[in-house]
Amino acid sequence: MALVLKDRVKETANSPGTGTVTLLGASTGYQAFSVVGNGNTCYYCIADSSGANWEVGIGTYTLSGTTLARTTVLSSSNGGSLTNFSSGVQDVFVTYPSEKGVWLDASGNALGLGDATCTSLTASATVTGTAVIASNGIVVNNMTVSANYSIPSGYSASSVGPVTVNSGVTVTVPSGSRWLIL
Repeated sequence: MALVLKDRVKETANSPGTGTVTLLGASTGYQAFSVVGNGNTCYYCIADSSGANWEVGIGTYTLSGTTLARTTVLSSSNGGSLTNFSSGVQDVFVTYPSEKGVWLDASGNALGLGDATCTSLTASATVTGTAVIASNGIVVNNMTVSANYSIPSGYSASSVGPVTVNSGVTVTVPSGSRWLIL
């Protein structure tokens, strides 16, 4: 089961209560949830046409019966709990919840994740090589790679960017390894 994000996915449902949503087909100009894939999860929003009742969460799509199980509620008009859709037709669509967002400033630098807030930071640290490892779990990395480096096979590495690799310097990432720059 994979988390799948797709654009312009929207169907309707008819009064699913607080249970699994039976999808009634793609709205005009939109894709059906089938593009998410059987057994996969996606972020969803379900809302009354009036917008008064709504819910955002993580759902699991099932091809058989074309249903969306409301697995995890992230936010809702019902205080963060399942919303009871007891009458009418609802719109159900793929969305990207603000709680799961990665926010970038005008230069494309990451500002933070979701609604995490940091008002102050104090750390005692020890220097080991070119990295600073703080006693509270924070690792501070150099933003310039000035010497050749090879990530060990089968390992992952991460850096907080932007990261500059000096001219003539290489960073080798072997098959099966990863280098993630946040």
